[in-house]
Amino acid sequence: MTVKKVVPALLLSLTLLGCGPSIYDTYAYGKEYDPRKHEYVIGVTDLISIQVYKSPDISLQAGMVRPDGVVTIPLVGDVIVAGKTPSVVREELKKRFSEYVKDATVNITVAGFNSYRFLVSGYANKPGSYSQKFFVTVSEALAMAGGPNKFAGDQIVIYRADKDGHVREIPVSYKMIMAGKRPEMDVCIVAGDSIVIQ
Repeated sequence: MTVKKVVPALLLSLTLLGCGPSIYDTYAYGKEYDPRKHEYVIGVTDLISIQVYKSPDISLQAGMVRPDGVVTIPLVGDVIVAGKTPSVVREELKKRFSEYVKDATVNITVAGFNSYRFLVSGYANKPGSYSQKFFVTVSEALAMAGGPNKFAGDQIVIYRADKDGHVREIPVSYKMIMAGKRPEMDVCIVAGDSIVIQ
């Protein structure tokens, strides 16, 4: 066995034996993105309403964002809105409406929060895909799935994709969260997360 293979194996053994820091001690949970602290990001299947001041004929009431991330708006046609915040879409629409309406005042509201979905799998009592009208934390998501079943261990892994599509793992200890020992582990679930109970 080469030295390169021995060192990681030795570190893993020391961690498992309690001789070194655990994966939970070294993970920076506080740096995880918390959607509750940012402007909402519009997603596919969300319903959005667009009001153009004094122009009800070109306004849109509860238009659904299609799978391609587009919503069709009177006068200006198809507009990509998925992955953008309402304020960004509002500024884009003001420019596009300005070709037809002088000093267009545009207001955008999310009328239906349908894109917030996540998956719970592994040793859960009720594994499956879940959606909610408000943001939930790890413990709340697990409660929705009936919690770990009798075959589950302590470790939970959240698989989260970044904007470039790279998936990373967030390790979580179910026992530590439920005991209140590591509240920072109870991170907010982001749309598209996959929670695996091991």
